[in-house]
Amino acid sequence: MTFPRTRIVATRGAAVLAALAAVAAIAIAAPSAEAKGRWVVKGAGFGHGIGMSQYGALGSAKAGMTYEKILAQYYSGTTVGPTGSQTVRVLLRPNLSRVSVSGASAACGATLNEGTTYTAKRRGRRVVLNGKGGGRVASCGKVLSASGGDAVSFAGRAYRGAIEVRVAKVPGKLNAINAVELEDYVRGVISKESPASWPMEALKAQAVAARSYAISTPVRGAGFNQYADTRSQVYGGIAAETARTNQAVAETALQVVIHRGAVAQTFFFSTSGGHTENNENSFLGGTPEPYLRGVPDPNEAQAGSPYHAWTRKFTHRGLQAELGGLVKGKLKRIDIVRRGVSPRIVKAKIVGTGGASNASGPTLRARLGLPDTWATFVSPGQAGKARARAAVAELYAGW
Repeated sequence: MTFPRTRIVATRGAAVLAALAAVAAIAIAAPSAEAKGRWVVKGAGFGHGIGMSQYGALGSAKAGMTYEKILAQYYSGTTVGPTGSQTVRVLLRPNLSRVSVSGASAACGATLNEGTTYTAKRRGRRVVLNGKGGGRVASCGKVLSASGGDAVSFAGRAYRGAIEVRVAKVPGKLNAINAVELEDYVRGVISKESPASWPMEALKAQAVAARSYAISTPVRGAGFNQYADTRSQVYGGIAAETARTNQAVAETALQVVIHRGAVAQTFFFSTSGGHTENNENSFLGGTPEPYLRGVPDPNEAQAGSPYHAWTRKFTHRGLQAELGGLVKGKLKRIDIVRRGVSPRIVKAKIVGTGGASNASGPTLRARLGLPDTWATFVSPGQAGKARARAAVAELYAGW
């Protein structure tokens, strides 16, 4: 009666030995397998990971949190308080040969017809304004400011405030800049950064963060302090305004995030993956800011971001090509040396047949086009070994 049990044990033992042999075979064949197989990169999040997660704000608003609580969640130790009105200067287009504007009623002391299109050109170190027939309307010095009417149009878009045309650093070129009041600037930002259909509390949080960021993070360009794209915040002028986003701006008028009496640098990004990061671990070399600490983001998982978790695949040859000079010899593996307070990579080691080299998480993200530095790398050989180990574990579990 003991024979069936003996046969079962023997069969299982043989299977375990076979599985262990498979592990050894995989280890021996790893170099050729890696050369032919695919690397799998699993990660989470989208963006630099610092400050407010926009999808996290969406999830928190859906959970019933107010915009003040949403902001306090991401910017540790801050409060919401008032600021004063000021002018924001947004670079719309750099280094132009000519700038055409319409809708303006005045420029450089001259009265203009709002229905006429005027063209600014550079003459030496001065800007001159010509009318429809090419005749000179005004000579303006280094800066031309066209304003008046409900809006001034440039390149087919309407803007509040004034269109300033300034002498650029590039010889013979001009910069087109929108000089606009802070609240009107924020109205042109919100729907470009967060969908207007999102809950009002999420839009209010975005409005306060956008206003604070504009004040605290000037780029100090030649006559401008903000870009109109992701180098600062995406800005679309009047065309970007919606009733709901304008409501969010109005209901948070001149409110900013404050830390120790100063306006905080309210960095924000798309998706945290469930946890944000310390600023010095993403902006490497930066000074640690007490209000830009990595924090759990528990409500983001329910917000529906396509980047809450993600997977990317690379051929072995393709991955080595993307990493370029970081690989010494032929790529063997990528070792993670240090992660931040979230699983985001701070420092990694690229191991090749000719030695190892160091790479930061932001460098890996940029080289490989990853959504975030929250990533784990699995080589083809490692994947095969993991499958074999799992098979052995499964057999032992039923022993």
